[in-house]
Amino acid sequence: MTKFALPVLFRPSVEFIGAEENDAILELETLFLSMAHRVAQQEGVAHRAVHAKGHALVRGTFQVHGDLPPELAHGLFAKARCFEALVRFSSPPAEQLPDTVSTPRALALKVLHVEGERAAGSLPGHSQDFLMVNGPAFTAPTPAGFVGPAKLLAATTEKMPRTKTVISATLRGAEAALEAVGLQSGKLKGLGGEPQRHPLGETYFTQVPFLYGPYMAKFSLAPLSPALQALAGTAIPNEGDAQRQAIQSALASEEALWAFNVQLCRDLERMPIEDASIAWPEEVSPWITVATLALPPQRSWSGLSEQTEKSLAFSPWNALAAHRPLGAVNRARKRVMAVSRQFRSNFNRCPITEPDGSN
Repeated sequence: MTKFALPVLFRPSVEFIGAEENDAILELETLFLSMAHRVAQQEGVAHRAVHAKGHALVRGTFQVHGDLPPELAHGLFAKARCFEALVRFSSPPAEQLPDTVSTPRALALKVLHVEGERAAGSLPGHSQDFLMVNGPAFTAPTPAGFVGPAKLLAATTEKMPRTKTVISATLRGAEAALEAVGLQSGKLKGLGGEPQRHPLGETYFTQVPFLYGPYMAKFSLAPLSPALQALAGTAIPNEGDAQRQAIQSALASEEALWAFNVQLCRDLERMPIEDASIAWPEEVSPWITVATLALPPQRSWSGLSEQTEKSLAFSPWNALAAHRPLGAVNRARKRVMAVSRQFRSNFNRCPITEPDGSN
């Protein structure tokens, strides 16, 4: 049986603010707010500044497993309990593009009625959010490294939809060629080269680290039920709302199960906190299942879903203190998402509320 190093205890010194960080975050705030403004002016409604297009908004349960080993029994996972949960499937960027422009798949999980001390900056209420995408590492190591891609997104927002579709097809071909030889490119995927695969067959990752009680960890969701596992790598049509239709069809008549996994930091050199572009190696620290997300058969999108989206927000900082976000990218997300959330609420004249009724 393979033995792994003990998890690294969190200490404040593992986080550090680089010289360029504040200026980069200020620039990202301006860029993402400008995208939100442009989309709102064009479409008459303010969407999220990232992951604007929703494909499904569904209800389920989040079952924390019992008898977890001591290193895993912390925070939300301290004891066995079943929570209500909301799950939103979406894709970037800030505009409502057809799925012929294929960008990364995203999943936001909101675990409801959670008890415990809240992280500073948490939304009012009693939920724990986890934001994930279908890749293990972020496209840039720090906020400064993401300014360039953000400028490109801002420059093309609400422009050239037909050209974007053509470019996306070209990039998907380039990505397929890379994957054929065992490689992949996060940049190609982010620009529109994401393979047209079923979103329910994907594995989703937080990409960035969080506290895990006294330790540090990343989180993931992996298909668990045979029906979902069979969708891994399955192609979907290259058309306008293909993801929405694929999810609706899959969830219409069969329960869907995901394993919620934790990867503890066991080596700070190979599993850094401040470089979000590095996937933590599984041979150093394997993913361990601590909970199960279950979605019963249901209608995954409707007019009600679209209306609910206007008043609902997901944030990595909407969290228990035991799972506070760590690292520069998370610090950037705290400020950028707060600005976007406030603009969306003001423009739509719709207060952002938590599902448990808290404002």
